[in-house]
Amino acid sequence: MSGARRRERTDRMRQASRRAQILLLGLVGPAALVAAWAAISSLHLFPESLFPHPFAVARGLVTELRSGRLIVDAIASLFRVFAGFLLAVACGIPFGLLIGQSVRLRQALLPTVNFFRNLSPLAWIPFAILWLGIGDPPAIFLIFMAAVFPIVLSTSAAVANIPSVHFRVARDLGLHGAELLRHVTLPAIAPQVITTLRVTAGLSWLVVVAAEMIAGTDGLGFAVWDARNGLRIDLLSAAMVVIGIIGVALDRVLVRLTMLPSVRWGYER
Repeated sequence: MSGARRRERTDRMRQASRRAQILLLGLVGPAALVAAWAAISSLHLFPESLFPHPFAVARGLVTELRSGRLIVDAIASLFRVFAGFLLAVACGIPFGLLIGQSVRLRQALLPTVNFFRNLSPLAWIPFAILWLGIGDPPAIFLIFMAAVFPIVLSTSAAVANIPSVHFRVARDLGLHGAELLRHVTLPAIAPQVITTLRVTAGLSWLVVVAAEMIAGTDGLGFAVWDARNGLRIDLLSAAMVVIGIIGVALDRVLVRLTMLPSVRWGYER
């Protein structure tokens, strides 16, 4: 029993060491980037008002955090992203499942889906403002338009690529309808769909910032635009740093889905 406990403890220590190594390696790039940034700024190749030192950006970040404005803007942007993205997932995955199971539906509908997928989400901004005004609704609409069509295409392709033998074996075992969906279709498409969700979540985060710069009254995109209008490049850079950090955090959250036992097989090599 003690031997088993020692092995379990050793495995935990190895996993903790591996995670620490991954974390440290992940910090190498940002550290090198900040060092290069500080070096270029110290050379005064550009006016400090146009190329602020990292310390100036850090001071601006602290000031914005203390005022509470940056936190309010981040919450506003996250709300819009979650609302638009979750709406796209709720519509895109069922629709993709539907057309993925029928060759005729794919032939009839995929050209239209591809047409809208290739339209830039930002091209919808004039319509979003005219139809929905200013604030949350147009940003949520733009995020939905950016995410829903890639999700439909990925889901339908994943379903269409499931080997037919899986369905034959499942039917021989008496699985039909909801059971077939739950035990065969969803586990088979989960790895590909999760990867698509990671990509579309990043795209949604990009779109909300652009939408807030044009049609927003708050949010991180509006903070960037407001700092630009006020010629506060330090605050603009601070907002950009926060945007990047939140984007990475959102991706890390979705990566956790790949650790689920039912989908981990799709990522193991």
